[in-house]
Amino acid sequence: MFENMRQAWRDAMSRASSPGEGRAVLAMMREALVEATVGVSEVRAAIGMTRAQLEHEQTELETARRRGKMAADIHDAETVRLAERYATKHQDRIAMLERKLQAQTSELALAEQELAEMTEQFHSMASGAGLPGVGGPSPSSASSSPSESADASLDADLAGLRRAADRSAREADAERRLEELKRRMGR
Repeated sequence: MFENMRQAWRDAMSRASSPGEGRAVLAMMREALVEATVGVSEVRAAIGMTRAQLEHEQTELETARRRGKMAADIHDAETVRLAERYATKHQDRIAMLERKLQAQTSELALAEQELAEMTEQFHSMASGAGLPGVGGPSPSSASSSPSESADASLDADLAGLRRAADRSAREADAERRLEELKRRMGR
């Protein structure tokens, strides 16, 4: 997922060779940073969905086991057999979802680490430490540097993207809950 973002970041870093390209490089880096932030938000949302699926499967496993026990108490061999079959299916799904959750959690940790490194590099470049011809006070405004305006603009973009990603995650969760409720009600 993050390979394209990493490549865009490397491309931006490799172009930082002349003063004329400095601002274009910052724009490319800023875009890659925004994409990385969105990617991290998407992984977080996916983790939330996997946790919800895992919780659902655990509930279904408990239900299958309870039904099997009740059927065993009344000596209903066919229902016991079906309950065991469904319990096995739910156990398999739970094992798969647990592996998936572990992989997603590892991916999130790596992505967050890369995002932090990219943010640090961006701030360094925007302050002029890493790009020729970028940084220092602008001639038109001695009170605000390009790095401050880039930081403020990036922060505003990131905040907007976080709100959009959070809203999207909430909507997906609400949709999932509605589907679950419909399923339970038989619609």
